[in-house]
Amino acid sequence: MSRIVYVNGEYLPEDQAKVSVFDRGFLFADGVYEVTSVIDGKLVDFPGHAARLERSLTELDMPSPLTSGELLSIHRELVARNNVTEGMVYLQITRGAPEDRDFVFPDPALTPQTVVLFTQSKGLVDSPAAQTGLKVISIPDIRWGRRDIKTVQLLYPSVGKMMARRARADDAWMVEDGFVTEGTSNNAYIVKDGKIITRQLGTEILHGITRAAVLAFAREAQMKIEERPFTIDEAQAADEAFITSASTFVMPVVSVDGAVLGDGTPGPVARRLREIYIEQSRKAAV
Repeated sequence: MSRIVYVNGEYLPEDQAKVSVFDRGFLFADGVYEVTSVIDGKLVDFPGHAARLERSLTELDMPSPLTSGELLSIHRELVARNNVTEGMVYLQITRGAPEDRDFVFPDPALTPQTVVLFTQSKGLVDSPAAQTGLKVISIPDIRWGRRDIKTVQLLYPSVGKMMARRARADDAWMVEDGFVTEGTSNNAYIVKDGKIITRQLGTEILHGITRAAVLAFAREAQMKIEERPFTIDEAQAADEAFITSASTFVMPVVSVDGAVLGDGTPGPVARRLREIYIEQSRKAAV
């Protein structure tokens, strides 16, 4: 059965959904996106994703084509129409499709934005990877400088994931000026002597919605947190490590550039934070 997707105000079978070849998302990667997880048919951390979407649009001088309430209604409608119990809803907004290709932004009064949403049904809570942990490699971070804006410019993260696959690893952590910035599609953490260490917010990393929630839960659990950059050497000497993202929640890391962390199994801090995050997300989902 074909998925129902949302395109510019219409709910359509996916094989009938169309976007112009002149859309600036296609020609210039001139767009932003968000991914909201679904647990038990409900949306996780939606207010945070809506707020970050608004920020990304503002940073790129794009108007907001829909209110937060309208976006929530569309998300819920797609979840219902596609019978999604567990998975994700992807939202992408571009600057639209002017009459021809031009580097100059089109007049927003004349060129409506393109808004696309679609769902993916996928097991998240009982992910097998959470039981075994991930292996990561390090790669140079050569992305543009505004990684705090969640744009659709995902070519290098995609290349990074392929580099990891060729190295028989699961993902890559990017390194700039000797320090880890983040994973290809996630925020990165290490744990040493019971202390959680993760890079502080700035333009160098995405301000993860799951990151914010997990750190808040960690503080409530009276875990120690240090927000600062860390090196690959520190990561290899850590007791454990993990990543966070909307599609992985809290996912343990058991190897960094071939160095096994701890006993090579998911560590207690990552396991506990995953349990807390899933439990609290189920309670707060909308």
